[in-house]
Amino acid sequence: MITLYSGPLSLFSRKIEIALREKALAFERIMVPFNQTTGYDPRHPEVLALNPKRQVPILNDEGLIVYDSTVILEYLDEAYPQPPLYPQSPAARARCRLDELFADEILFMALRPLMHRNEPPASDRNKRAAQEADALIAEAALERHYADLNDRLTGRDYFGEALTAADIGMFMTVFWALRLGGPSLGGYANLAAWFERLSSRPAFAIAAAEVTEADRRLSYPVKRR
Repeated sequence: MITLYSGPLSLFSRKIEIALREKALAFERIMVPFNQTTGYDPRHPEVLALNPKRQVPILNDEGLIVYDSTVILEYLDEAYPQPPLYPQSPAARARCRLDELFADEILFMALRPLMHRNEPPASDRNKRAAQEADALIAEAALERHYADLNDRLTGRDYFGEALTAADIGMFMTVFWALRLGGPSLGGYANLAAWFERLSSRPAFAIAAAEVTEADRRLSYPVKRR
């Protein structure tokens, strides 16, 4: 039995949940407590014991402990190769890895200034104004990334020849930007069609619905413009 330590509002854990469901792998999920005031503190004792990074996701596959979402995705594809979530050729696999890295480290960094929006508002009015000013700059950066991704999806259903780990990473990061009141996909037809295509797959739909429900319980309502 596979055990996954996850978090209700952990983007990177939800990537792994999608991969497990796409591969039809049964797993036990341990949801680590979280709130918007203290985050994951006090840390779950098993998380502290299993991961020196002190964070989820953590995968336990019959005693093998794997952490970091990218390493977990690669492990799952090697241990449970069907259906594959990475291409076969070295060049295509490299492009897939670079796309997932882009989602995790570039697109995600662009949306981080939006993350205050679902937290309790800062009591300092000047701080709130500065946070929102930074968020507007971040939204402009996200729009530039959306335009590039939209161009890449011209005539394509996915970022590769088929669904891959790159699509999982990109989907969750775009979904995160949208849930934080980031730019809509309205002006990006290819990107919007890709997002809707993935949203209709059960594994993606479950992750999105569960995050939405967790937001209802745990997050401050994001004002929509």
